[in-house]
Amino acid sequence: MTSTRFILTTLFLAAASLIFVHFNLHRFDGRIITNLSDLDTSEWARPRVAVVFGASVFSNGELSPVLEDRVDTAIKLYQAKKVDRILVSGDNRHRSYNEPRAMQEYLISHAIASKDVIVDNSGRSTYETCLRAKEVFGLKRVVLVSQSYHLSRALYIANELGLDAVGMAGDLRVEPQIDYQNFREWAAEIKAFMNIHLISPNADIRDRSPIR
Repeated sequence: MTSTRFILTTLFLAAASLIFVHFNLHRFDGRIITNLSDLDTSEWARPRVAVVFGASVFSNGELSPVLEDRVDTAIKLYQAKKVDRILVSGDNRHRSYNEPRAMQEYLISHAIASKDVIVDNSGRSTYETCLRAKEVFGLKRVVLVSQSYHLSRALYIANELGLDAVGMAGDLRVEPQIDYQNFREWAAEIKAFMNIHLISPNADIRDRSPIR
């Protein structure tokens, strides 16, 4: 095999692998919901829980626009009585940076009962958040809350891990960097596929606290 043919074959196989992973991860796109009315709560066993994925928090404690949209979407679900509890999960890498606490404070400041807000300080990745929702908090059926570009991957991970999950899109504003986010998702999709089928990364699931 000539070097040119080898390179072309390698590129073809790489492209084919990317396409396979991409379409495999989007198998659950039919579970992405954009309107509250589309969520048929009659199919959901109580307690119904919304899982909100963390995102950037500013140094003053304010939520970034991406995270604010996610939390506002969870508030709408709660106020419409589509969910009973809200699980906020994110990065708590050090005292000066705490995504779950910022989300918790935002929810309570918007009249969400503190008893209905559950905090997960160890959801440092989409995989960890989904795994801990199942193993630590004992959830079986959940509503994942994030932007559409992220929900495809989140739903894939959650359902592959054994959660019965649907996704509520928190697309409340136009993302100025949506092309960048979509490009970034391609790399994240490969990582997600490997996490499910090859790597199975370790996550802290010792602090079991089932949501009643």
